Amino acid sequence: MAKVAVKKKAEVESTKVLNDVKAYAHKVWLAGLGAYVKAGKEGSEYFKELVKAGEGVEKQGKQLVNAQVEAANSQITGQIESVKSSVFGVKEKVEVQFDKVEKAFDNRVASALNRLGIPSKHDVEALSAKLDELNALLERVARTK
Repeated sequence: MAKVAVKKKAEVESTKVLNDVKAYAHKVWLAGLGAYVKAGKEGSEYFKELVKAGEGVEKQGKQLVNAQVEAANSQITGQIESVKSSVFGVKEKVEVQFDKVEKAFDNRVASALNRLGIPSKHDVEALSAKLDELNALLERVARTK
């Protein structure tokens, strides 16, 4: 008899557990249906709230990006000005050195031409000035006769 009582007690307990599981499953089902209905009713409002929140985040992101772009541009502008001033200084130095090289080259060419017996520009100008003086002197002499 004890075995029968234990069996009946086990059956009763298993039936109770099964009923509890069914009731809980039914509640989960009802909760799912309730969530579906609520989402249908409040879904559009919730969607609008999400859109507003997204717009706010987007606006903040754009402001942050714009601020960083402006900072980068000002930094680049500063670097460009620095490079320009450096280039200007280097350009002046190069021009001075180029002038020195050009004068040295001119002197060497003039020296080489002089050694070959070719008169320089200065020699030709001096000779032209003497010829002008002689022409003027000859004209005076010719007028006095």
